[in-house]
Amino acid sequence: MASKTTTPLPAPLTIGDLARRTGLSVSAIRFYETKGLITPMRNAGGQRRFARADLRRISFIMIAQQLGFSLEAIGAQLALLPEGRAPTQKDWSRISRHFRADLNDRIEKLTNLRDRLDGCIGCGCLSLRKCALYNPQDRAAKKGPGPRFVMGDKPT
Repeated sequence: MASKTTTPLPAPLTIGDLARRTGLSVSAIRFYETKGLITPMRNAGGQRRFARADLRRISFIMIAQQLGFSLEAIGAQLALLPEGRAPTQKDWSRISRHFRADLNDRIEKLTNLRDRLDGCIGCGCLSLRKCALYNPQDRAAKKGPGPRFVMGDKPT
């Protein structure tokens, strides 16, 4: 009779292990924990132990923060991931779809800023009254505060 061999589960990571693997400080990992972005297990001695899947969660947090997403928005997306098992490619794809619209909007705004910034800096007005080219009679003020055309509003 053939014996069934099972692959042992990888050992959970300590907070120090997680810090070394992600490049984050231990205090940053604890901060993410207080925000509910990661949830460690506790061993019999009360020490934190992290699943290997938390490496991916932290990587996602780090990338999303670099792209300008708030911790609240990141947490909302992470809440869509399953509890008790490592997320699958399908799970991560679902999150990707949620972020795609926001990313496309940000890309459009950045492209608009890039394409208009030289002219606006040269002009110096952004959306002030003196711009006869893009903003005669300060029409941008009706759209709200700030550099309206650089933010994506279209001159009318």
